[in-house]
Amino acid sequence: MSTPARIAVLASGRGSNLQAITAAIAAGQLDARIVAVLSDKPDAPALQHVAADQRWARSPKDVADREAFDAALGDALAGFAPDWVVCAGYMRILGAAFVERFDGRLINIHPSLLPLYKGLHTHARALEAGDAEHGASVHFVVPALDAGTVLAQARVPVLPGDTAQTLAERVLAVEHPLLIASLQWLVAGRVTERQGQLHLDGHPLFSPLRLDSAGKLNR
Repeated sequence: MSTPARIAVLASGRGSNLQAITAAIAAGQLDARIVAVLSDKPDAPALQHVAADQRWARSPKDVADREAFDAALGDALAGFAPDWVVCAGYMRILGAAFVERFDGRLINIHPSLLPLYKGLHTHARALEAGDAEHGASVHFVVPALDAGTVLAQARVPVLPGDTAQTLAERVLAVEHPLLIASLQWLVAGRVTERQGQLHLDGHPLFSPLRLDSAGKLNR
């Protein structure tokens, strides 16, 4: 029997993606366990989903500068010995030293079809551009914002009359299954990333995997 993968989650808000991961683990769909939740907001609701000894939170205002905060976060994270680190609604940009420290095991879920619409307000920007499709991406984290190699994407149609809110709700509905499907492949060791190149079962993967209507990833 394999040892469950150790997952740490960085979150700034309510933790809906964290809850999706926890539910998948409980249902036997993901061979992993949550070992920690870390936040830049001491009152983040996401922290309440784990035991007190699995929480770490500190306000950036309480440390000298960005580098000091990232160092404290990195030291705390390393203490939980995670196999994978998932940025799930973590709203603070991670510095280069932190990213390099956890290189190759740090992933993020972003509400756009990267490389389109890095950063914030992705749904409004997709509507302004007149896009026919929008969606979400799971990618490896690099120092540049939302610029890491994309592992997988889920697409949704942009419908007539959509607002940023209705489009956001449609994207959120595919974010959770996309994240879980991606983690299933990662914890099983099927997907690796080396120097910006993805490998699937040992072979180069040149385009993101796509989530199908059954919640499975396909080439």
